[in-house]
Amino acid sequence: MGTGALDGVKVLEYGQLVSAAYCCKLMGDLGAEVIKVEVPPEGDPARRYGPFPQDLPHPERSGLFLYLNINKRGITLNPALPEGALIFRRLGEWADILVENWPPGTMEAMGLGYERLQEINPDLIMTSITPFGQTGPYSRYKAHSLNVCHGAGVAKGIGAPGREPLAPPGEQSHFFGALNAAAATMVALWERELSGEGQYLDIAEADCWAMLFNGVWFSKYLYGGEEVSRLGHRSNLPVYPWAVLRCKDGFVSATAPEEVQWQRLVDLMGNPEWANDPRFETSAKRSQHADELDEHIESWFSTRTKAEIFRSCQERNIPFSPIQDMREVVECPHLAERGYFVRIQHPEAGEILCPGPPYRLSETPWELRRRAPLLGEHNEEIFCGLLGCDLRDLERWRKEGVI
Repeated sequence: MGTGALDGVKVLEYGQLVSAAYCCKLMGDLGAEVIKVEVPPEGDPARRYGPFPQDLPHPERSGLFLYLNINKRGITLNPALPEGALIFRRLGEWADILVENWPPGTMEAMGLGYERLQEINPDLIMTSITPFGQTGPYSRYKAHSLNVCHGAGVAKGIGAPGREPLAPPGEQSHFFGALNAAAATMVALWERELSGEGQYLDIAEADCWAMLFNGVWFSKYLYGGEEVSRLGHRSNLPVYPWAVLRCKDGFVSATAPEEVQWQRLVDLMGNPEWANDPRFETSAKRSQHADELDEHIESWFSTRTKAEIFRSCQERNIPFSPIQDMREVVECPHLAERGYFVRIQHPEAGEILCPGPPYRLSETPWELRRRAPLLGEHNEEIFCGLLGCDLRDLERWRKEGVI
């Protein structure tokens, strides 16, 4: 067995920005051999997105690109040109998996749709990631991460009562879609081991977001017609405490839904007289008086730091946690001991710190094998070494804008 769970699996990535890149990164981290295709002359638009080390914009120093493209080889190729499409088909014949995130119809217009590629590689697994999927009335609509999470209804539940809905932070639609795409692709890979056949995967980021409603939110609406509500810093579950509360140096995530946890919290606070009020005797009753209870608990929190509250509550098995900023996350001793952050040497960006594996596999561990590629760094290695092309072809293709 190789060093990675996906050792020997060949992945071809053709996309832009986040979703295709992150999907393929997840497989590359598990040992798959990933070839990333970038369109010349500028390459992936992620190269022009910050942040940049030392705040110096440079296509080889984008923090986003450097993270998304670990454990990949990179080439430049324009499949929109006839000769570029021919080269791409050869790569499609080599690959076990192709991941793309272009608008529906883009691959077909270049003669690179799944049916055409399957003719030369019947075992191919092709995964397409788009905002709304390949079918349906919204399939051709344009959307960014913000549009997708709003369109799927997620933002309806985020924010303060009576105020506008808020979006999740960052590009979560694209990362969430990529995560689902990677999982589905690996399932298709396993199914191919059983059936010997490839298949096409249609991943809609909006579908992935809508999945978050499974359970309580969908059930409330389907069975009772109850809409999602926004309660700001509190959960819409009928339990208390289940909220974000202020303390001396920031905020704490306070959750104690079990009665034994609540009693331990009361004991920790010195059994104040207000805690004996019959209105607060059950979690459901406490949730009806949340504003009043917030004031009581925040008064006790106000003289204590996040770290003090975290430690004293966890010592009593009360599931409270600090709301950490990015500096605290990067310096977190727990993440440090687990080796979560990894250091990478890059010829242009120097030494950079990147998030590492969110999982631990005992026999086939996550491994940092390659830094992110420079633009076109592996052209000769792939076109000549893998496909058997001549150096004179590469020179001609460069002049013609094919690579």
